[in-house]
Amino acid sequence: MQSYLKSSGLKRSVLILLLIFFSTYTFAQDAMKNENSVAINLKDGNIKWGACPDLIPNGCQVTVLNGDITLNNADVLFRFEPNTDIPEHWHNSAERMILLQGELEVTYEGEETRILKEGFYAYGPEKKAHNARCSGGEPCLLFVAFEKPVDAFAGKSN
Repeated sequence: MQSYLKSSGLKRSVLILLLIFFSTYTFAQDAMKNENSVAINLKDGNIKWGACPDLIPNGCQVTVLNGDITLNNADVLFRFEPNTDIPEHWHNSAERMILLQGELEVTYEGEETRILKEGFYAYGPEKKAHNARCSGGEPCLLFVAFEKPVDAFAGKSN
């Protein structure tokens, strides 16, 4: 009798877990169906820019193109004035980047400096310290897709 009770308790636990999983899955699918597409003209001058985090003291502006920076999968656009230094920092999220304008020198910890030019794609691993500089005579416009919530911490990661 005890083995039957243990077995039926296990079956009930598995059933509850399956119900929770399918409920969550169905809710997520419904949320994705209700998500709207996004199309933004980056060249028309109607973007609302805000200040960058204190980590970058000046010469930087930022806007969120899509998503919520406190959740996964936010798309962000940075604008750096020429000769702006982006001090060493790291993120909990990996970054997928495309330089849309300008020239950006990027150095990841333990790697050679790379010079990104307009149209270059770059990937930055999560928690890997890096710094950058908008070099050249024009502002740098950098698209960054974050996988995890957007954050930035000065210095090297632990």
